[in-house]
Amino acid sequence: MSDSAQVDREFQTWKLTLAYDGTDFQGWQVQPGLPTIQGELQAALGRVTGESPLPQGSGRTDAGVHALAQVASFTLRAPIPAENLQRALNRTLPPSIRISEARTVPSTFHARHSSVAKTYEYRIYREADSPPFLARYVYACPWVLDVEKLQSCAQVFEGKYDFQSFAANDPDLSEREAGRATYEPGAEAALKIAPLSTVRTIYTSTWELRQGEAGAMLVYRVRGNGFLHHMVRNLVGTMLDVGRGHLALEEIPGILAACDRSAAGPTAPARGLFLHSVEYDAGEMPASE
Repeated sequence: MSDSAQVDREFQTWKLTLAYDGTDFQGWQVQPGLPTIQGELQAALGRVTGESPLPQGSGRTDAGVHALAQVASFTLRAPIPAENLQRALNRTLPPSIRISEARTVPSTFHARHSSVAKTYEYRIYREADSPPFLARYVYACPWVLDVEKLQSCAQVFEGKYDFQSFAANDPDLSEREAGRATYEPGAEAALKIAPLSTVRTIYTSTWELRQGEAGAMLVYRVRGNGFLHHMVRNLVGTMLDVGRGHLALEEIPGILAACDRSAAGPTAPARGLFLHSVEYDAGEMPASE
């Protein structure tokens, strides 16, 4: 057996499911000198295992965005039982990040590349001032909204479309694409031939009214095969303009077709957005998944 094969056998691929309050973090992705979820998780793994793999998330939530069930994957050599790893990580992570499950998975699994669908929720409190225990997790919106129009608008987005009108420029992706260019002849032309696609498929897109002890809340839930930078927040901001009568429902197809961010509405605040869940192909997971 070759030395490389022996080394490969020593590594195990891990899948973590975690929840976090994103208020005090600058998003998922590591940024020098700034608190991030990925950075905290990498540091915790280093303290617990002596290894510091960079966990790969199912997606990069932005600053202030929360997660109910984010998924991360990485490899470790340390032979540690799953329950012990989960318990040890929760002891060393800040209270705003909790691991709900740790398990080993096949080496082919990748938190982002293996994902087949994601669901996001956006939560709106129906009054100008939300209770203090909700303020970090909702958008307090006192406007009079036509819920039927919101629902009709949400349904327009179901299907396969180019969502460029609802995508913010992602500087990280722009830098990566620029990094693909070399000074070899024809490199720029190659980049132009294969631009990043802004086409996504939305499986369900709905609003619901929830009544709780703290008052009425509108919740937007959207499930799709993937989402662009700020896409859900831009969809919500545009739909709110429809719901309060600042934009006609009939204009939405034209906004989609425009493929121009300036055609759509404003970006809703980050604090109301939650990554709700991530789905994977059963073939990527052990039989018990």
